[in-house]
Amino acid sequence: MNSRKELFITSFALFSLFFGAGNLLLPPLLGYNAGDQWFWVAFGFMLTAVVIPIIGILAHAKLQGTLYDFGKKVSPQFSLIYCIIIYVIAVAIPSPRTAAATHEIAIHPIFGSSPIMTSTIYFALVFVFVMNRSKILSFIGKFLTPLIVIMLLLVVGIGLFSSELITGTSEFKAPLVSGILEGYQTFDAIGAVVVGAVIIISINLRHSGSFEDKKALIAKSGWIAGLGLFIIYAGLISVGAYFSAEININDQLSNDMQRANLLRGISIASLGGFGNTVLSILISLACFTTAVGIITGTADYFKGLMGNSRLVYIVTAILGCVLGVVVGQLDFNSIIIVAVPVLLFIYPITIVLIILNVLPPRFSTPLVFRAVVLVTFLFSIPDVVGFVNPSDNLSKLTSYIPLANYNLGWVLPAALTCLGVGLLKKINRN
Repeated sequence: MNSRKELFITSFALFSLFFGAGNLLLPPLLGYNAGDQWFWVAFGFMLTAVVIPIIGILAHAKLQGTLYDFGKKVSPQFSLIYCIIIYVIAVAIPSPRTAAATHEIAIHPIFGSSPIMTSTIYFALVFVFVMNRSKILSFIGKFLTPLIVIMLLLVVGIGLFSSELITGTSEFKAPLVSGILEGYQTFDAIGAVVVGAVIIISINLRHSGSFEDKKALIAKSGWIAGLGLFIIYAGLISVGAYFSAEININDQLSNDMQRANLLRGISIASLGGFGNTVLSILISLACFTTAVGIITGTADYFKGLMGNSRLVYIVTAILGCVLGVVVGQLDFNSIIIVAVPVLLFIYPITIVLIILNVLPPRFSTPLVFRAVVLVTFLFSIPDVVGFVNPSDNLSKLTSYIPLANYNLGWVLPAALTCLGVGLLKKINRN
């Protein structure tokens, strides 16, 4: 194995599988609204959009199994249900969202086509790639990702140099928390547990190296991809902040159109008339590679669940693409709104599973897994209920829970449970 070549191909592929619609559209508007507080917003965004996902890849490197392995210490039944929920969410929200973003920004402004036509052609191409999954890692890593990275660096680099570097006043009362919660919308933590499994299977199909060799390759690739995400996110957030005085995105527009107008304005300011073309190609490639990773990961999982049946793989891929076509008719912002309560429920559980799986075994026993996941689930319920049906009684209840006003009421109880259970086990041992 040419270790250096393989490392860069895997790193680029991993970056590209992560970097989709939300990753490109969310950061600029976040920076635009953050104004002079863009650094703190960016810091919060990095925690949930970079740090946690890369820890997820490190957990995959340690486990080298499937998503099922992330939750099996809680119980086999829990892990099965968790996996099904994650994959259903993945094909029902972030995957169709990539088609919606591609249509709104890259296709409709040029061709004026309908969403059904765009999403049908889009997912037909996704299906072709998914059916050739053994070549995915190489093709994406060698060709698509370098093109995406070059375009992103051009937009960010030239944009910063051409901007007057003047920011407005922040619209956020708690910039750090706003960044953390916006990072949820990238779906990168869920992406880590889904596409990490795709990377592992792709590596296993191509190479027969030792467990430790593969572990090192996956871990190093995760760090490199994480560094790439960090640079791009920081650049997009900062360029959004510094262009806030130069670009009017029209407050009367919906959020999805604001995002599109801002990104288009930055691209044109950076690259001139060529900016629209670059943006169209960029959003199409970034979204497409993510959709391929999600559908492939989902098909891989159900194939393994059903005795490595090739038929199950094909049927799952077809269903995932059909669902993508159907949900892809919604606009980008509508999909984001639908996603919020789902993310408030599943993201905290995913985060604690990722963290627990990278801890040494003596700190992450089955009892710790069960207790922390249960507590996290219980303390996430007020966030979901509060978003769907806010009430005064719920506000009174959450006022007693630290950070609950920021939809982070699960964080402290989960951390204390992890420490408490570990301490009790140590006392009992002594």
